[in-house]
Amino acid sequence: MNQNNKKNRATLQDVADKVGVTKMTVSRYMRNPESVAEKTRVKIAEAIEKTGYIENRAPAMLSKSSSKAIGILLPSLSNQIFASFVQGIETVTKANGYETLLAHFSYDEMEEEHKIASLLSYQVDGLILTESHHTPRTLQMIKNSGVPVVETMELPSNPIDMAVGLDHEDASYHVVKRMLDSGKTTIAYFGARLDTRTKLRMQGYDRAMQEAGLEPKHILTGEHSSFSLADGLLERALEAYPNLDGVFCTNDDIAIGTLLSAQRRQIPVPQQLAVVGYNALDIGQTISPTLTSVDTPRFEIGEKSAQLLLARLKGEVVEETIVDMGYKITQGESV
Repeated sequence: MNQNNKKNRATLQDVADKVGVTKMTVSRYMRNPESVAEKTRVKIAEAIEKTGYIENRAPAMLSKSSSKAIGILLPSLSNQIFASFVQGIETVTKANGYETLLAHFSYDEMEEEHKIASLLSYQVDGLILTESHHTPRTLQMIKNSGVPVVETMELPSNPIDMAVGLDHEDASYHVVKRMLDSGKTTIAYFGARLDTRTKLRMQGYDRAMQEAGLEPKHILTGEHSSFSLADGLLERALEAYPNLDGVFCTNDDIAIGTLLSAQRRQIPVPQQLAVVGYNALDIGQTISPTLTSVDTPRFEIGEKSAQLLLARLKGEVVEETIVDMGYKITQGESV
C-alpha cells in the first residue's frame, strides 16, 4: 500500500462526522456496541460499512492494555491436522471477543523464537504453542512477558505453564500391539521430519516390538510428510526386509501413500502387509481397505487450550494445568 492510500484510510472522525456524533461515542461503540443507543448503533454500523473504517488497535496495544489477541504457533501449513486444531481454538476465542494471530515456524526452534518475539511485540495476551522444545531465549522472553502459555498436542513433563495433548508413546505402543496380536512380526516404522511427536511415536513402536522380542526397524527421512513420499519409504523397507508384513506410519499422509503404493505393487493389504496410520484423517475412511489409525482429538485439544488460556486471562484459578485428552484407535480394515 502506498502512502497516499494510507492517508485516504477512513478515520474514527470520518465515521463520527457521517453519523453526527462525537469520536468518543464511536469509540465506545467499537468497545461495546450495547453501550450506545440502538438508533445510534445502527447509524454507526452503516457509517463504518460505507467508509470502510478499520479500527486502529495499535494505541491500546502499545499502552500494554489488553490486545484481545491470542498468538498461535503452527509448525506446518501443509499438514491439515492443524486446521481442525485452530478451528477448536477459534470457537472459544471468537465467542469471547478475542482475535487469533497465526505464525508458522516449520518445526524450527530458531524460527519459533523469531515468531514468538514478533507476536509478543504485538502485545498478544497469551500464546498457544505446538512444540515443547524451545530455545533458552524463547523461554526467557515468555517469562519476561508474563503472558499465559499453553503447550499443545503432546504432554511435556515440565511445561512452561499449561499443557493440553495426548500420550503419543502410549498410543503408538497400543496400536503396534494390535498389529502384533494380528500375527504380524516384521513391522517397520515409517517416520518423517523427525520432530518431537515423530520420535515419541517411534518410542512407543520400539517398546511394543522389544516387548515382543522383535528388533525395531526404522525407515526414516528428514523430509516433510506427503502421500508421494511413502513410495520411496516402502521401496527402502522392502529392500531391507523382504519379509515385511506390517508398517506403522507416523501419520496418515504416509500411511495412505504406503497403502496405495502396496496396491500398485500388487501386495494385498492387510493379508500380506498391514498398514497403520496416525491422526485418522477423513480420507483414510474413504479408501479401500479403510485405514486403521490413531484418532487424535485435534479440535478438542484446540478448544481446551483456548478455554484454559482465557480462564487464566479472566483471573480464574486453573486447577488442572496438564490435560490428557486421550486417543482412540479406529476400526479400519488395513490390519
